[in-house]
Order: sequence, then C-alpha cells, then structure tokens
Amino acid sequence: MRGFSDEERDRIRANLRSVGRRQFTKFGLEKTTVSDLTEDLSIGRSTFYRFYDSKEELYLELLEAEGEAVAERMAAEGIGQGEDPEAVVKDFLEFIFQEIESNNLLRAVLIEDELDRLRESRTEAERKADRQEDIAVIRSFIDPFIEAGRLHGTDPTLVARSIAAIPYLSLHEADIGEDHYPEVRDFVIETFARGLAVEDGSTGTEGSR
Repeated sequence: MRGFSDEERDRIRANLRSVGRRQFTKFGLEKTTVSDLTEDLSIGRSTFYRFYDSKEELYLELLEAEGEAVAERMAAEGIGQGEDPEAVVKDFLEFIFQEIESNNLLRAVLIEDELDRLRESRTEAERKADRQEDIAVIRSFIDPFIEAGRLHGTDPTLVARSIAAIPYLSLHEADIGEDHYPEVRDFVIETFARGLAVEDGSTGTEGSR
C-alpha cells in the first residue's frame, strides 16, 4: 500500500473533517458509520483508519477545533471581561447558551445525548483533563472577583463548577417545553448571576449570606 504525500494527507484529513462535521451534525455519532464518512470521498475504510483509530477520535478532533473557535469568539466579544461580576457571569452564560443553541455540532453532542458515548471513548485521565480545562476558563475571570469578595463563596473551583453546571439546562428543553424554555433559561441565568454577585456591604463568604 503506497504512502501519501504530505499534501495528500492534509487534503484527505481536511475532507474527512468536512464530511465528518456534516454527517455528525445531521445524523449524530451513533448513526454515522465509518462507511458514511468514506463513501462521499471515494476512499476505503482502510484509508480512514490510517488517519483515525475510530469515528469517535474524528468527532473529538472536531470538537476540539470547535472549542478553540468558541474561545476565539469569546475573546473577540470580550466575554469574561468587565468590572461588574453579575454582568460578567450573565454575559458568559448567555454566550454559552447561544453557542449550544446555534452551533449544530455542539448541540448534537449535548441535545442528542452523545455525551455518554464520547465519555466511553476517553480515559478517566482524559476526561479529568477536559473538566479541568473547562473550569480553568471560568476561573480565569471569576478568581479576581472572589479574591475581592465580590462573588459569594470562597472556593473558586466550586463556584466555577456551579457556573459550568447551568448550561446543562439545555439538555432539558423538551422536559421544560419548547414554548417555555427561552423564558425559563433567561430567568435562571439572570437569577443565578444576581444571586452569585455580592451586594454592597456583603463580604462574599458563606456566613454573610
């Protein structure tokens, strides 16, 4: 079996990523087969496995690239910046919900219940690293507020995990009802952000609440 030139490898990988994004977004991870990914490109399954060990690996590569793009959009929009802790937390949550609800690939992961399947393809160490990375993003903008006593709670990791938990509300859109979900989402974001921020004269510790 002949090898590929660097140019050919780059082209095939780019094509697999493009087809993978389209297939995963439309059909989800479980219903997409390796054959679905290769037929459009007129390559064999054996060629696919020269680039990826599994379709899950391709999916995770796409998600990683999407995560980098989301981080760039956050920076461009100034998310996580500002002097008002309530506004910063509120803006962050609104941004994340907007990404989940408008980004078809991210929505497919969360809403279409692909999380369990993806978790199974990752080691515990890899899953822990993913969680730590997500928490680190949030801590980058909440730690100064906590140190200044402007957010309730003294454990920044706990506060960050609590913020990270809010977007999982999107998993329950069907349970809440499509007609009511936007109003419930907005109410939860506003109430959580307001409750997390310390009012003037408060210390931000648990005992001050």
